[in-house]
Amino acid sequence: MALIDAALRGALIALLLLAAIALWPRRRHARLGHLAITGMALALSLAVQAVSASPWVEYELSCWAQSPGIGVSLGSAVLYWLFARAVFDDDFRLRAWHGAVWAGVALYGASVCAWAARWPLPGFVLMRAVPIVFALLALAAVAAPWRADLIEKRRWWRGIVVGGGAVYALVMVSLRIFASPDGRLTPAVALLDAAMLCTLTAFVAARLLSPRAAGLWDEAPPTAPAPRVEPPPPSADPQDDALAAALARAMGEGRGYAQEGLSLAGLAAQLRVPEYRLRRVINQRLGHRNFNAYVNGLRLAEARRRLADPAERTLPVLSLALDVGFGSIGPFNRAFKADTGLTPTEFRQRALAET
Repeated sequence: MALIDAALRGALIALLLLAAIALWPRRRHARLGHLAITGMALALSLAVQAVSASPWVEYELSCWAQSPGIGVSLGSAVLYWLFARAVFDDDFRLRAWHGAVWAGVALYGASVCAWAARWPLPGFVLMRAVPIVFALLALAAVAAPWRADLIEKRRWWRGIVVGGGAVYALVMVSLRIFASPDGRLTPAVALLDAAMLCTLTAFVAARLLSPRAAGLWDEAPPTAPAPRVEPPPPSADPQDDALAAALARAMGEGRGYAQEGLSLAGLAAQLRVPEYRLRRVINQRLGHRNFNAYVNGLRLAEARRRLADPAERTLPVLSLALDVGFGSIGPFNRAFKADTGLTPTEFRQRALAET
């Protein structure tokens, strides 16, 4: 069993390092750089965890020798949550406070030898709670935008990876609490730990390292330049054409975007089409990646038009926000400033001054 465990952990570390190498060229990508950085940090952190959670380390080394690895392993929970957010939120950006949260969790884990002797029970309860909390936060990052995500590939395989990783974290914390003496993994549980993590990592690595797979990026990999050949015109899908026209009417003349709480399922029901077909049209025909962002874009375009209209200069901003579909003034102000760099009032004053 010890040899199998060592072999699995060696393979796991090799796959994690390969994944980090595959992510490295994307670290400066305009849209995907934060995903690449969090993915690399997570891969390296899990490589440390693969070593620190091995039976030999847990049973043969002293607490102080293990403490750096324990800190890095506990910090993996934070990195996993950030990775889940980066995967599913196209607007996610790493912030300084993200690093502060990781550092706080890692330092707490690394100080286990100092607090274990003084307050072992509350200390270990908190230590076990950290992975559970961040695993649940990662699951929330998966579940919250699931229905609004318009990219079919991302909805499925990324959900398997991120959701499967969260389930792995919950299972391993439960095993450390209920099936392992003193919180240390028995050889059998340690082998299960290595096997589960190796399976998840192999799945991700296969996507990242496959030269023909869009993988994590939802875009075709770069190819060598080829002679320009004009492709034949694509054959139009009459059903998609009809749906695109119906969608344009519903969201244009019908002002469908003004419905508060409008969802993809609700709009599909109104148009009497399957949800997957509407998702495909909005994504592939209109180029949008997220349904909520698509709807908010229409709302903000209408808001900008009306704020610049001299005939509506006396209309309160709150009334306008509610009329275009926002539920309250706060989300409207935040979305408007993120889109234009100005508050609605500042935008109106500048637009009316120019006219």
